Amino acid sequence: MKNKYIKPLIGTLLMSLFLVGCSNLLTEEPRSIFTPQYFQTEAGVEGGITSLYANLRNLYGQAYYYNACETGTDEATWGASADGNFTAMDYSGAATFNASSYPISILWDDAFPNINTANGIIQNAALVNTSKKGTSDTIPSSLIAEANFMRAFDYFLLVQTYGGVPLDLGAGVLQFNTAPVRTSVRNTVPEVYTKCIFPDLITAVNNLPVTQRLTGTVTKQVAQLLLSKAYLTYGWWLQNPNNIPTYPLCDRTDPNGQTAVWYFQQAYNLATAAIENPGTYGLQATYYDVNVGSEDRNKEEMLYADHTQFSAQYNVSSLTYGSGGAPDNFASWMLTFNYPNIRSSANGTNYTISSVQRASTQDLGRPWVRMAPPIGVFTNTFADKTNDSRYDGTFTTVYHANWPLGGVTNASLINANGMTVVPGDPILSFLNTDDPSIVYPASNTAGISNVGAGTMPGRADYVVGPSGISRIVYPGIWKLGPYRTDNGTGLGNPNAGSTRPYMILKFSELFFIAAEAAVKGATTTAVTGTYANDGTARGLINIIRARAGKWRYSNAQNAVLIKDNSAAMVAATPATITIEYILTERSREYYGEGYRWFDLVRTQTWNELGGTYQICGNAIGNHTIQTVTRTISSENYLEPIPQGQLDGMEMTATEKAAYQNPGY
Repeated sequence: MKNKYIKPLIGTLLMSLFLVGCSNLLTEEPRSIFTPQYFQTEAGVEGGITSLYANLRNLYGQAYYYNACETGTDEATWGASADGNFTAMDYSGAATFNASSYPISILWDDAFPNINTANGIIQNAALVNTSKKGTSDTIPSSLIAEANFMRAFDYFLLVQTYGGVPLDLGAGVLQFNTAPVRTSVRNTVPEVYTKCIFPDLITAVNNLPVTQRLTGTVTKQVAQLLLSKAYLTYGWWLQNPNNIPTYPLCDRTDPNGQTAVWYFQQAYNLATAAIENPGTYGLQATYYDVNVGSEDRNKEEMLYADHTQFSAQYNVSSLTYGSGGAPDNFASWMLTFNYPNIRSSANGTNYTISSVQRASTQDLGRPWVRMAPPIGVFTNTFADKTNDSRYDGTFTTVYHANWPLGGVTNASLINANGMTVVPGDPILSFLNTDDPSIVYPASNTAGISNVGAGTMPGRADYVVGPSGISRIVYPGIWKLGPYRTDNGTGLGNPNAGSTRPYMILKFSELFFIAAEAAVKGATTTAVTGTYANDGTARGLINIIRARAGKWRYSNAQNAVLIKDNSAAMVAATPATITIEYILTERSREYYGEGYRWFDLVRTQTWNELGGTYQICGNAIGNHTIQTVTRTISSENYLEPIPQGQLDGMEMTATEKAAYQNPGY
C-alpha cells in the first residue's frame, strides 16, 4: 500500500438542481466551482474524486445523520438530553416525525451535489478518452472507476432511504448539470438500480485495482462488497415478503427479467469471491483489534471517512473544540452518558469530587446523551458477555478513576460503601446481569453517586444492573470513542470532534452478505483460502463468531486478557441459520455503527424487531422499567422527501404532492 494520503483543502461544488447551495468539500486545490473543462484533465479528475472522498465526512460521523440510522431501531432510542431531532426519529410519539424533520434531509441534501460531481468526472473524462484515444493523454479507467463507485454509493443510500429518486439532475440522465433547475422527476426503484447502481459498480469491479491507489481509496474488493450488498438488497425488494409499498409506484419486476433468487445468487458469488481473493484486506485477529484506536485504518476497514489529529487543515475541523456539525466526527457523543457527574468524596461525608473526568480517551469522550440503548441490547443482543468479546469491545461498562488527569491531587478518594479508591480503580460498573443485592437510592434521587447508581456489599464501585439502564445512565459506546496520542499528561481535548476515521465498509460484512444470500436461496459452495469454510450460512457466520471468541484485552478490566473461546462460540451457533439470527449477529458485530435501520428496512423486520422496547426513565435515579411501543407503518419504510426540496421546486401543489412519498 502506498503511504501517500489524499491531501484535502476546502473547495465548493457547483450547485445542481437540488437547492442546497454550495457545500464545503475537499479538493486538491481551492476552487469556487467544478466546470466541464476542469474534469477534462487527469489533475481535474483527481481533484474531483478527492472531493468525493472528502464528502463522506458530511454523512459519516455527522451525529444527526447517525441518529437517523440508529434511533427508532432495536439498537437505540432517545436519550435524556435529546431534542426533537432525536425524539422524532423514535416513532414512539415523543415528537412528530414528518418531512420537515432535519435528520431525513441530510442525506438528500448531501448526496445529490456529490452525484453531480461524479457525473461531471465520468462524462468529461469519457470525452477526453474518446478524443485522445491511443495517446498518453487519456485518463486511466481505474481513476474514473472511483467516481463510478462513489456515484453508485450515493444512489444506493438514496434508493434505500427514499425509494426511487431522480437520475436526471437537469441535463439528462446521469449527466453533469451546470445550471440550477427547479423541476424534478423521480425514477423508479428498478430504474435507479439497473440504470446506475449496478452498471456503475460492475464498471468499478472491472476497472478498479486490487490495491489502493492512495491510502483509503477504493479497490476492486470494495466494489465487490458494495455490489454484492446492492444485489442482496434489490433481491429483497423484488421479493417483498411483507408487502411493503414502494414509490414511485411500479411493478416489482426486474427490467432485465431476473428473479430475486438470481440476485441473491449474484450477491453470494461476489461476496465469496472477495473472501477468497481479499487482496490486502482481511479480518483482524480479535474484535478488539477492529475497533481500538491504535489500530485505525486496519486491513478490515475497506472504506472510511478519514480524519487526523495532526492537522486541522486536513482534519477539516478544529482539533480543540467540536462544532456539533459536519464535517466533525461527533457521532460517539450521542451514545455517551454524562459520566463526569459521578461523584466521590475526599472525607467520606461530602461527595463532591468528579472522580471520572471528561477526557479525550476512547472509553470516555464528550457526553451529549442524545441517544440511549434499550435494555434489550444488554439482555438479548449481548446475552453472552463471557465467551463473546463483542460486548466488551463495544461498550464502556466500567468507568475508571482518572481524577489526577484533571489536576485533582488526592492520592485516594472515598466511593461506594465508604471504601477507598485510587486512580485506575473502578468507580461505576454496569453489571453483566442483575443482582438482587443491588441497593439503589430512593426512586428518582441521585444518591451519593450523583447519578442514581446502586451499591453492593463489599464493592467500592457504584453499580447498575441491566434492568436499571435508563435514558440518562447507560454504558457508553467505546468502539466509536476518541483516540489521540497528543493528550500528554492531562485530559487532552475531550470537547473536540473525534480525529479517528469513521468506518463505513468492513471486510467482515462479506461473510454476512453471503450468509444472508444463502438463507434467501443462493446455492452455496465451499469457500477456499484463508477463510475456508463449507460456504453455508452457518459456516460463514462461524468464521465471524470464532473471531469474536478471541480476546486479547478486556476494556472492563482495563487489562490484557488472553483467552480463546472460539470453540464455545462455534458450538453455540444454531444448526439452522435464520434471517433473524443473522440480524442479531449483525447487531453484535456492528452495534451503533449506523447499519441498523438499513438492515431492518432491507429485511422488512423493522416493526418485528424494533416495534417495542424497554428502558427506564429520563430522570436521575429512575430504575422503573417502561415498555414503549412504536408506531411504525409500512409507509415509514421510506422516509419522506425533505420539505425543503419540495419548497424549492417550481411545480404545482398537485405535482409536489405526487413527488412526495405516501403517508407524508
